[in-house]
Amino acid sequence: MPETHAVDQAQRNTGIVLTAMRELFAEKDLTALDRYWAEPYVQHSPRMSGGLDTLRAAVPELAGFRWEPQRTAAQGDLVFTHSVVHGWAPGPVVIVDIFRLENGRIVEHWDVVQDLVAPEATVSGTPMI
Repeated sequence: MPETHAVDQAQRNTGIVLTAMRELFAEKDLTALDRYWAEPYVQHSPRMSGGLDTLRAAVPELAGFRWEPQRTAAQGDLVFTHSVVHGWAPGPVVIVDIFRLENGRIVEHWDVVQDLVAPEATVSGTPMI
């Protein structure tokens, strides 16, 4: 039975992250922060400081921002997304985000960001996404 609970938690957490990111970044609904995030919000990204006020200030300034998740995975209280993102950098980037949830709320975030490179420009010839 514990394995079923872990799968249910992973599915719930993945749904929370996908909904939270869509509402906050695609719909620019800042009230999503009140529903899906919680303080203290620990931010490990080198481009942002911690706390929800940072997100409140940053989101309205993101012109043309699009978050296009391609893959998700979850384990325990962590959700991983592998996405193409427009409007975060001068060109499209590929981002792996890691979210930690506590009591159904996002409380911690890490990311790894790379410029999107066309498959024909990669050493392997395979796409990044």
